Amino acid sequence: MSHEGQRPPAAVLFDALGPDYEKAFAHAPAHLAALDWLIERLPPAARTLDVGSGTGRPTAAALVEAGHTVLGVDVSPVMVELAARQVPEAEFRCGDIRDLLLDADSLDGVCVFFSLLQMTRAEQSALTRRLTLALRPGGHLVLATVPVDVEDVEVVFMGRPVRATSFGEEDFVGMAEAAGLTVLARHSTVFTPDHPAAGAEPHLFLHCRRDGTGR
Repeated sequence: MSHEGQRPPAAVLFDALGPDYEKAFAHAPAHLAALDWLIERLPPAARTLDVGSGTGRPTAAALVEAGHTVLGVDVSPVMVELAARQVPEAEFRCGDIRDLLLDADSLDGVCVFFSLLQMTRAEQSALTRRLTLALRPGGHLVLATVPVDVEDVEVVFMGRPVRATSFGEEDFVGMAEAAGLTVLARHSTVFTPDHPAAGAEPHLFLHCRRDGTGR
């Protein structure tokens, strides 16, 4: 089923947050470390995809600086406009990643930083599988979430109510493995965003590789 014509809650939320989101999260040490890990493993002039690209910083900006091609996809037109202005060397599209056509074996690297949390568990699993198949064998993917066993619950994020769904840590790892990824490393941390209405959040980062043909 196409998601076109709907106004995703994530678009409403991130349109409202705008540059405040970048200020709150852009310097998260574990995010930057995961990005460095990916960049170290990419081939020269790699083709990369940034899912939920936000304002373009730090992810797309770091990938471009390292010499790679970046496509960023985000449901928020405000975020896409900011990203296009801040990282003009990358390509950004406003749309739902679930509707993006992905060619098999076409990408060297994929970033999915906290962009699944407003999808159902079935949608998270299906999208992760599609992203895995879009990676070439040997390609790498970094995947981050808030590892809490919740399903369609209302939470307050940076002072705004939002509905969220996630997995506990082991189930999230299992979801990634079931999608065809090899989880090479995981990193758990607690991060407090730089925002007056934000509290401490558990974060989980998975460093993954697609092995074999995946077919």
